[in-house]
Amino acid sequence: MHVAFVHRRGFGQFAALAAQLAQAGNEVSLITETIDQKIPSVRVVRHRAESGPRANPHMARHMGTPDHHARIGHRVAETLDAMVRQGLVPDVVVGHIGWGSMMFLKDVLPNVPALGYCEFFYRSEGADIGFVPDDQPDLETRKRLRLRNIAQLLSLEAIEAGISPTEWQRSLYPADIRERISVCHEGIDTVRFRPDPTTSVTLSDGRVLSGNGPPIVTFVARDLEPYRGFPQALAAAAKVVRQRPDALFVFVGGDGTSYGVPPPGGGAWKDHLLASLDIPRENILFPGVVPHSVLRQLFQISSAHLYLTYPFVLSWSVLEAMACGALVIGSDTAPVREVIRAGRNGLLVPFFDTDALAEAILGALTNPEGHFAMRAAARRTVERRFRLADCLDRQRNLLEKLIGKPLLHKAA
Repeated sequence: MHVAFVHRRGFGQFAALAAQLAQAGNEVSLITETIDQKIPSVRVVRHRAESGPRANPHMARHMGTPDHHARIGHRVAETLDAMVRQGLVPDVVVGHIGWGSMMFLKDVLPNVPALGYCEFFYRSEGADIGFVPDDQPDLETRKRLRLRNIAQLLSLEAIEAGISPTEWQRSLYPADIRERISVCHEGIDTVRFRPDPTTSVTLSDGRVLSGNGPPIVTFVARDLEPYRGFPQALAAAAKVVRQRPDALFVFVGGDGTSYGVPPPGGGAWKDHLLASLDIPRENILFPGVVPHSVLRQLFQISSAHLYLTYPFVLSWSVLEAMACGALVIGSDTAPVREVIRAGRNGLLVPFFDTDALAEAILGALTNPEGHFAMRAAARRTVERRFRLADCLDRQRNLLEKLIGKPLLHKAA
């Protein structure tokens, strides 16, 4: 069987599935703009990258992003058409529908079934927009968000089925479409991400951290910014160290802005916030973006792991931390509460309540033995609901249902 994956940024959410299918002997292709990793036996076909949204005085208002997505869709369609002319017709296509890559799929491959990755449908209420109380969307924002969904709506017409990683993310899609979307996470490698409190971490500056030293509180995000609760985490850290001067907060992430807007005046949110906080620099560490192996080790020695987010896409990091047996203190927001059951497998606090967050951190540091059961329950949650092998089985079953034929499976 020939499975073609479509994703702008390399394999992304499809990496484990693509690798498994290729190892089993299936023909696997990736149509992409950039490549994030190499997977043996996978054909990579890169299409030309399109520049971002353009300012055009003749274009209707807020059409810059839909135009950008349409240009990406054209590039993917041209690439697929070239593959067809070379006899490389896939039996099924799996693709991310968020950037327009799948818009023209059925114009090139009218008889090829498709499975779409449905990550996030933009809404002007009930999700990230308007979550901050004093930042309610105006009419222009509402119109812009509606137009931003054009590529997804056209792509949903071009796919036979979809997958979303959480129930809440699925719930954002229009009601008449949800019945075609299954909830299936990409999966967490629970063999690799497992408890090991004896490990130690050597950072790029030579500093060595371990579970036998000062208590370590971890925070991880692609970028340190408001969408992932960095201001609240940093403010809580300032309160905690007044009572626990031995605590070390490790904030992992870049200085850019993945979501939302930069701070007033530009620059990094980290620098903007530190200028107004009284927190000893010896109690906070900013290692930047670290290798995945270092991230795993940090989870394994963490006394508490903070995961705060607007109602938005669930990060892999929180599930990886849970798989490592970390005590997660999360925000009481969707979709976090779909994974964390307060007092059972972790703790939940109101997103904006830094006093409650600081109190939860202090409780974790003061009474680590009292949270052992939650750590074990967190690990069991990932093993039961997000184990990589089980998620891959569900993904393969969805593909085989679409194709109507079995995929090649690796011999046991």
